[in-house]
Amino acid sequence: MLTFENVLNALIMNNSDIKILLVDDEPDILEIVGYNLKNEGYKIYTAKNGVEAVEIAKEIIPHLIILDIMMPEMDGIEACEKIRASKGLENILITFFTARNEDYSKVAGYDIGADDYITKPIKPKVLVSKIRALLRRVKENNSTSDEKVSVGEIIIDREEYVIIKKGEKLSLPRKEFELFSLLASKPGKVFKRDDILEKVWGNEVVVGGRTIDVHIRKLREKIGDKNFKTVKGVGYKFVINED
Repeated sequence: MLTFENVLNALIMNNSDIKILLVDDEPDILEIVGYNLKNEGYKIYTAKNGVEAVEIAKEIIPHLIILDIMMPEMDGIEACEKIRASKGLENILITFFTARNEDYSKVAGYDIGADDYITKPIKPKVLVSKIRALLRRVKENNSTSDEKVSVGEIIIDREEYVIIKKGEKLSLPRKEFELFSLLASKPGKVFKRDDILEKVWGNEVVVGGRTIDVHIRKLREKIGDKNFKTVKGVGYKFVINED
């Protein structure tokens, strides 16, 4: 099974050891983007639609998937959902790479478990830089973290990328896990929206405040509504056993 530790180990490998699955129905995109990523030393695999993407991902277990949204047979949103639901693929890095730049598309992408959202058109060198930053940001945010941290009745297991509440394991999508880990790192502290966006999504990613709201709503459903408090006009905080 691919654990988050496996992902981190991959990030300290040579680029030639890192497998990237590029998914797009446009041959020119596959050729141009694939060429530029290969020049960085990455091992590139390609798929023309969501169905192929899911099959290839299960076969090769990539470290990163670059996924278009508008594709035949199965679109990127459904493909991302199926990949996130597949055993051993839950923690693979996924970034959407699409011409759709509407806010609701971005929210849907993050809501389904994407780690990043990059819009076309974009210069190949800029895309490569963003991919490099995505891999680096995940490593920097997690490489020095303790494997397990207890917060009240909840245990955060960073190795398996799950939380344990009253003995029950809850597997969270990557961004939900990172958001929860951030808030729970300092119970009672109010984290401002801008700080959350920068630390969880990265300052090179442009997303709206609704993205945070969606992820908080999901955390409330899974962990407990009373553990998360909204500070109107400021941000959110995590509280322990607050009545």
